[in-house]
Amino acid sequence: MTTIPRQVRVVEVGPRDGLQNEKTIIPTAAKLRFIELLNTAGFPEIEVTSFVSPKAIPQLADAAEVFPAVAQQPGTRYSVLVPNERGMARAVAAGVAAIAVFTAASESFTRANINMTIAESIAAFRPVVATARAAGMHVRGYISTAFGCPYEGAVAPAQVVRVAAELLALGVDELSIGDTIGVATPNQVTDLVPLLAEQAGLDRLALHFHDTRGTALANVLAALHLGVSTFDSAAGGVGGCPYAPGAAGNLATEDLLYMLHGMGIQTGIDLAAVVRASSYLATIVQRPLTSKYLQAAISARQTDIP
Repeated sequence: MTTIPRQVRVVEVGPRDGLQNEKTIIPTAAKLRFIELLNTAGFPEIEVTSFVSPKAIPQLADAAEVFPAVAQQPGTRYSVLVPNERGMARAVAAGVAAIAVFTAASESFTRANINMTIAESIAAFRPVVATARAAGMHVRGYISTAFGCPYEGAVAPAQVVRVAAELLALGVDELSIGDTIGVATPNQVTDLVPLLAEQAGLDRLALHFHDTRGTALANVLAALHLGVSTFDSAAGGVGGCPYAPGAAGNLATEDLLYMLHGMGIQTGIDLAAVVRASSYLATIVQRPLTSKYLQAAISARQTDIP
């Protein structure tokens, strides 16, 4: 086993991957307040929104209003998701300096999600990534359904590796490997991560777990033992996937931070500030959020609602 990293980078995806799955439309002002509160926590990266078609994801239709209004803090990267050249043009017009593109490891999910084959999605990203690279932007490549597909079931590690190779060939800086429907178990992590690390290097690898079956933290622990030092999470555990039936929320940022800090692993992130941001978000969505740490903090009256 590789020595567990003493410092971990946590990418906060709540404003994008979390809010895109809410049934109601969150007002622009509330999104900005949520991001403002997250800013006080000191994240190295916050994924702000997505420049997808408003018809496809109406919850993020205000991307062009949200991104320029974010009070960007030194030391934090503010990224957005883009699906195609049209989305890239909108992102550039909004002043974006970091993007992510997304495909999947299963053909069925890719068709359901973006109405393309995997090969077609890679082809669509080629000019997007080229534009980003020419502009000096940081580029992340998401691979969804890396551990299981809602339509096809199990996904072979070799298929994930093939898709990863194609994204790396496009010129992405980083790969985020997603357990979109929350089916992964630690043994799957230990099977897949070494293959991807051999191809991309551990420093270019992030893992994105959903907690549908309660195994997200166990999977993080397995990945830590393999040397992975970047993980995605969402404040309060919001999120899921609108194209993955039965998918529960993302790994909660509070739960991830509590475990990492308890293990003596540094993140540079203020857990109490994340709790305040999630507490605010809970008032906006008008329901309890799934983070276990958040629930405990509220029960113990350790948080006030901004």
